[in-house]
Amino acid sequence: MNEETKRPDKEASLAGDPVGRLLFKLAIPAIAAQIINVLYNIVDRMFIGHIEGIGADALTGVGVTMPVIMAVSAFAYLAGMGGAPRAAIMMGKNQKEEAEKILGNCFLLLLCLSAALTAVILVFGRDILMAFGASENTIGYASDYLNIYALGTVFVQVTLGLNAFITAQGYAGISMITVLIGALLNTALDPVFIFALDMGVKGAAVATVISQAVSALWAVLFLVSGRPSLRLKASSMIPRLRIIGPCVALGLSPFVMQFTESIISVCFNSSLLKYGGDTAVGAMSILATIMQFMWLPMQGMTQGAQPVTSYNYGAGNYDRVKKSVRLLIFSCLAYSTVLWAVCMFIPEFFIHFFTNDRELVDAAVWAIRIYMAAALLFGVQAACQQSFIALGNARTSIFLAVFRKIIMLIPLIFILPLFMEDKVAAVFLAEPAADLCAVSLTSLLFFRAYRKLGRQEKKTPPS
Repeated sequence: MNEETKRPDKEASLAGDPVGRLLFKLAIPAIAAQIINVLYNIVDRMFIGHIEGIGADALTGVGVTMPVIMAVSAFAYLAGMGGAPRAAIMMGKNQKEEAEKILGNCFLLLLCLSAALTAVILVFGRDILMAFGASENTIGYASDYLNIYALGTVFVQVTLGLNAFITAQGYAGISMITVLIGALLNTALDPVFIFALDMGVKGAAVATVISQAVSALWAVLFLVSGRPSLRLKASSMIPRLRIIGPCVALGLSPFVMQFTESIISVCFNSSLLKYGGDTAVGAMSILATIMQFMWLPMQGMTQGAQPVTSYNYGAGNYDRVKKSVRLLIFSCLAYSTVLWAVCMFIPEFFIHFFTNDRELVDAAVWAIRIYMAAALLFGVQAACQQSFIALGNARTSIFLAVFRKIIMLIPLIFILPLFMEDKVAAVFLAEPAADLCAVSLTSLLFFRAYRKLGRQEKKTPPS
């Protein structure tokens, strides 16, 4: 009891508040933050898709930039989502100074990654886009968007990376405000730059960069203020391999999950361009955005649960760890089931947000029912895999990410068309086939880990 009174209010809340109420208190703003974050891409595409005369080609071109944008996000996850759980575990052990060193080292890593990524995109961007499925009809729009977006790479890295540390300390509301500021600003600026200033696709990119810059500034100012338990200090930014190494190791799982989305997009786009042309690639662009919409709210749930799980795991409160994990799995599964039902029965609900082109709408409606066929089970995959990260189990989480994306999905994209008459349908079918295999393996491995938590709980003397 005395130990708890020494901890700040947010830490005491993580250790003592009822798990269900605490998880939803943290998860709701985290979910809102993830949904709002999707607006950057969704709003851009909604406006771009309705540009008079060029909307369909411009939408497809910007869709081809999606793998690069996801790769940029992946490097932010490497530092942010790798460092934040470790910082929370150290907070649970009452090692605040070590936790602040993790924050400072990860911030420095984010800046270094930003510089490298900006240089690579500016030099090799066009070649990358052609390899990722751009055609002569769409490369101009894709290059226009990406060249400007690259200049804001540092803002994307800082916003996503530092927001993970804000959430990990229990400030999910502040984390939500971080992305809300940028999303609202982006929504307001898009029509100004795209239509009023007649900048088209370039205008959408300019609006995004400005919005991300404001979000990044907000996150930095909060972490250097006196409000959070962990503060961003120059003295904590001295690079130390013993600190960065474990963070990168733990961050490899979310990094692989996000970065391989880029590779998968390339595989999908190249195969679909071969078998179905620009229309199939355009449909995939819409499906990828819907899948992102599905994934990010669940990621918000896992981010809401992560501080509870990591902090109490570090403190040895295994009963609270088990409760948070059970509730997370149930919540993610319920959400994925509802979204699956919408995609199966009223897919037009999503698709008409992006285009009114009849051919593209028909192609996307047909494809989404194949692509999302097993999506109702994806909640189990997301909850279990992210819980491994919250528990500091980097090895298993990395393996599961690699298994679903690299071992199963990528080969199936190229193998299934060899055995099916409808080649385009075969490419889309690779997604549910990989999901079924991945959920089965993930559930088995997590059941073993959950039983281990039970044994640890029995060995821990009552506090």
